Amino acid sequence: SLVLPEKFQHILRVMNTNIDGKRKKGVDRRYSTIVLKKADVDFNKRAGELSDEEVKKVVTIILNPLQYKICIDRKFTQLTSSKLNSKLREDLESLKKIN
Repeated sequence: SLVLPEKFQHILRVMNTNIDGKRKKGVDRRYSTIVLKKADVDFNKRAGELSDEEVKKVVTIILNPLQYKICIDRKFTQLTSSKLNSKLREDLESLKKIN
C-alpha cells in the first residue's frame, strides 16, 4: 500500500503545467537525473513529496540549464511545458503535410 506523508501535494502547478503528485513525471529520465543531482534532491521522491524549496530549485535549474552547465555543445534542446505542446503540434502538422 502507498503511504502518503502529511504534507503530500496531490497536484503541483509548475511551469504552467499541472503535475500529478503521485507520479514521477515530467522531463525525460536522463535530464531529470542531471537536474536532481544539481538540485541535491533524492531521486526516489515523487513530485508531491518535494518541499517548496526543492521545487523552486528544480524549476530554476530547468529554466537555466546553461547556468548550471547542463548542455552539450553550448546548446539546449530540452522542451518543457507549453513549448513541448507547441513542438508536438508543429510536428503533427508537418507530418500531415507530408501525407
